Parts: sequence; C-alpha cells; structure tokens
Amino acid sequence: MGQETFNGYMKSPSKPKLFRHLEGLKISAVFSDCGSFRYLLEIETRKEVPGKQVCAIMLNPSVADETRADKSVQFLEKLMFEKASPYFENVSKLSIVNLFAYIQTRDFEGRPEQVGPLNDQYLQETIDAADIVLIAWGKSAGHQQRKNSVLEVLERYPGKTILVTKIHPSRGHYGNFIDKYQP
Repeated sequence: MGQETFNGYMKSPSKPKLFRHLEGLKISAVFSDCGSFRYLLEIETRKEVPGKQVCAIMLNPSVADETRADKSVQFLEKLMFEKASPYFENVSKLSIVNLFAYIQTRDFEGRPEQVGPLNDQYLQETIDAADIVLIAWGKSAGHQQRKNSVLEVLERYPGKTILVTKIHPSRGHYGNFIDKYQP
C-alpha cells in the first residue's frame, strides 16, 4: 500500500505523521555513527546572497532528517522562510540543535546519557555561527539542570539576539509566538 498525502504531510497507519520539508530548501543532518543521536539539522534556502543564520535549540529530535520533517521542524521552516515575521527577515539558514541529541518521539526522559557525546560541541559551534538564537524547547519545568547549562553558554554572547518561544513549536501558532529572551 502506498503512502497517502494530506495537507502537506505523509500519513502511514502504523507510524507517526511525517511532514514534508518545504519546497526549494537544502537539508542536511549530522547523526551519530550508531544512528541514535541527531546532533544537527541544517535547513538552507537556495538564495544566491547569504542572509542571517538562526540557531533553534529544541528539547530532543524526533524523526526529521534530510528527506522528511516533523511537525516542529516544518513549523520552524514556515516561520523562518514563509511568514513575514520581523524577527526573521532575510534568514537564509536554520540550524536545529537540541538539549538532548537522543532521537525519541514518545516518553522522553532526558537522562544524562541522552545528551549525546558530541552534542555540546554541536550546540557551541551552531550558537557561535548564528546571528539569532531561538530557545524553542518549550515551557515545561523538566530538565532544568540541562536547560541551565545551555543558558550559561548563551550568557557568553551579550550582543547576540536571543529569542524564546512562548510554547513548543509542535503546538505553535504564527501570531505572538516569539519573545525577546530575558535572563
């Protein structure tokens, strides 16, 4: 039986919804050798002139890779590249990293071993390269120690634009979704 498409995502009765990446984007991803960790998902426009780079820091990766998105990734792609948000004018690259690099869609616990051996390196490099950092891990009270360690890294960049989502991107809406980060 073939895959059924509905409203921009691919449906399969036995798997979670798989969303499509937006048309015309260049997607790349970095996974661990074992495939259990995704350290980086980069999404670029094919503009001839480079624009701003955004680093979005989420909680942990789901199923998104080079060929498929998930609900959160597709939401961020639309926010960066289609919607007329004043925060994201002239963005040409979105780099998604996570507090925890362990790939899991349900019942995520956020244990120390789920951070991933190379995750902090990719977080640091991606934050360094970004013009804008978007804290997009949601408002849950969990994982506070890990969140605090990443917020300490962000404090080393006093001139960098840091934004925060009011809710997790998987539950997002395009109006009034972003705030300036207030430490």
